[in-house]
Amino acid sequence: MTQAVGLRRQSIRVAFAATLVVGVLYALIAAAVVTIATVDLTGQVDQRLVGSFGRLPPGQSRPPDSGFNPGGDPGRPFGPPVLAWTINPDGSVDKDPTTPDLPATLAAVTVPVTATIDGEQVRVAGRDIDGVHIVVGQSLDSIADTQGTILLGTLIIAPFLLLLVFVGSVIVGRRVAAPVEEARQRQLNFTADASHELRTPLSVIEANTSLALARERDGEWYRTTFAKVDRESKRMRQLLEDMLWLARFDAAGTSAKPEPVDLATIARQSVDRFAPIAETRSLALTLDAPDEPVIVNGQAEMLDRLVAVLVDNACKYAPQGGRVEVHVVADGGRALLAVDDSGPGISDDDRERVFDRFHRSLATATEADGAGLGLAIADAVVKATRGRWAVTTSPLGGARFSVRWPA
Repeated sequence: MTQAVGLRRQSIRVAFAATLVVGVLYALIAAAVVTIATVDLTGQVDQRLVGSFGRLPPGQSRPPDSGFNPGGDPGRPFGPPVLAWTINPDGSVDKDPTTPDLPATLAAVTVPVTATIDGEQVRVAGRDIDGVHIVVGQSLDSIADTQGTILLGTLIIAPFLLLLVFVGSVIVGRRVAAPVEEARQRQLNFTADASHELRTPLSVIEANTSLALARERDGEWYRTTFAKVDRESKRMRQLLEDMLWLARFDAAGTSAKPEPVDLATIARQSVDRFAPIAETRSLALTLDAPDEPVIVNGQAEMLDRLVAVLVDNACKYAPQGGRVEVHVVADGGRALLAVDDSGPGISDDDRERVFDRFHRSLATATEADGAGLGLAIADAVVKATRGRWAVTTSPLGGARFSVRWPA
């Protein structure tokens, strides 16, 4: 519950940060669009103003009754929608009655500039023609309307966009962070379980050595004590080796390049290796494998560890004088490995957690040594080689662990 709450809070914080970044970028883009549109439209107005000087009829130095020309009448050479002022050499100004007065500061204007005339923003330009100075101008209301339309559109879109970004960031953040948080939690659990598993043999060794040093004992007591210390030391060594193997596997993952491996050969080697162990417990350890190769893509070391874990578990849980069978089958290009034993089997509840690290069945935990890492190692190998588990009841009465690999 605490993990889920922390994940939600973290994803919300990340979503807020992502939304803020997108909001800032959106505002910058909107400002850039407005600026580009304004520059472009202002350039068009400037072209129209400069071009209006070239539309005077030959020999005519001023527009007759020029001024605002919304209709584009050919009799008004300046075209729509241009205002015009003619500044005579004596300083008088000729203009259309409907055209507002030209400020004195603009009487000598030449290059296009923006000015305020009669409370409105107007773009004006001027040129000397036939002894008079003509100033033309155009209202920038259309540009202001365009700017307003762009800003209104961005303001309408902004809430929906930012809401979409926020919700999307929360969803993506949770999906991305969940595996990371799960791995972190798994690592914490692994460390805690490892510490607990190591504490037990160390406590046994410490207790026995303390008793041995407390006072003199007879030889039989020392032999019994050393046997306990030896057993716990071997258990601790096996635990450390398994932990180191898992740590190396977690670090390397599936980065190693897979290669074709003959599963039948791996199985034969494992059965030969465990034959003496089976003989000490009067177990019938048999192998059923074809003579031709059964290929699995992986690493020989990993697959050897997998088969060894399954055979070792079967030998541990099979009763004295019981049976362990190893089967390797090539089925339509697919490879199948199955290990059966005549032991007590696995309950339905334990099947769900049988591959968890440090998990051991309460019903059989005292019947075999180990820290519950063997099947976790086997599961890591199966996942790395793209195999699929099947944990069922064996025809021998115990458990059957089988793995099937794709063609």
